[in-house]
Amino acid sequence: MNRIELVEKIAATHNVSKAEAARILETVTGSIVAAVKKGDPVQIIGFGTFKQVARAARSGFNPQAGTKIKIAAQKVPKFVPGASFKAAVDPKAAKRKADKAAEKPVAKKAAAKPVTKKAAVAAKKK
Repeated sequence: MNRIELVEKIAATHNVSKAEAARILETVTGSIVAAVKKGDPVQIIGFGTFKQVARAARSGFNPQAGTKIKIAAQKVPKFVPGASFKAAVDPKAAKRKADKAAEKPVAKKAAAKPVTKKAAVAAKKK
């Protein structure tokens, strides 16, 4: 699906003109871009999270020239899909995750502190 198809889908679903649907889509995407550019994550529950991540400087390889090159550090946008989105794309993955969670042993509670003689005597007196 491309932008035009998405605008047509919004217009048909919500009974608005294509121009209005395009403005709504532009507002949504523009707001997400502006927030991520500032460094703020945009979390849409069930859909996913848009955020900015810092990529460290690294060395690369130019295959055309056959030489090593330095790639500068940069900030890049990242999208992490939400649980509902993942389940919609691959329902089997959601089932596998639930099965794995059921297999994990339950964490044990921390052991109680050993009782000292003094504390045992005080408890008996009460």
